[in-house]
Amino acid sequence: MSWHDLLFMHWPIEPALLRKIVPGQFELDDYQGKAWLGIVPFRMTGVRPRCVPALPRFAGSLNPSAFLELNVRTYVTVDRRPSVLFFSLDAESWLAVWGARRFFHLPYFGAQMRCERITDGWFDYNSRRIHRDAPPASLSIRYRPRSGGEPRSGEPGTLEHFLTERYCLYTLNSRGRVLRGEIHHRPWILQDAECEINQLEMTEMMGLEFAEQPPLLHFARRLDVVAWWNVLA
Repeated sequence: MSWHDLLFMHWPIEPALLRKIVPGQFELDDYQGKAWLGIVPFRMTGVRPRCVPALPRFAGSLNPSAFLELNVRTYVTVDRRPSVLFFSLDAESWLAVWGARRFFHLPYFGAQMRCERITDGWFDYNSRRIHRDAPPASLSIRYRPRSGGEPRSGEPGTLEHFLTERYCLYTLNSRGRVLRGEIHHRPWILQDAECEINQLEMTEMMGLEFAEQPPLLHFARRLDVVAWWNVLA
């Protein structure tokens, strides 16, 4: 799969607050004493099993191989291995939502989503969760790479490297057993970004709000990714 026009929005958070909502099977991963929570909107294309062509568009439906996604995440370790832990993943592809929930035990939710590239390099991104019996969640923002910001890789030891260079994710199955998903890609090529937030209601169900605190922002134009699943930790 490929990820396009991705925005990392990150907020520092006291580990004690995050510890209340992170399952005990995971150790919080902090940077200089602060835990971090991320909200990440982007667009996916070419989503398919390896060596299999992209799925065709079904009549009257979205393309199951290309769709918008929005995740809420934090950072944990298992056996000292840095990883991502998702609180939620919203997507406009109901096939992707069904498959991820059914086979990979990930907290995916169906959403109405729209992303348009408008003037001066801005992306207008909107999402509203419509999944049945799911907590409400919505996001309405505009973002773009900051003018003059040179693309770069995050240097080891820096905060941006800590937040982005992670090559596995963890989740729990219905019996509370830890599952690991492996992720392989080249290092992120990041740019500084700017963002206008019109609505941000993605974390209220977790008891966390960030309306008054500006996020740390990074933009990535494209990343090609390979993933494989269900390795027991």
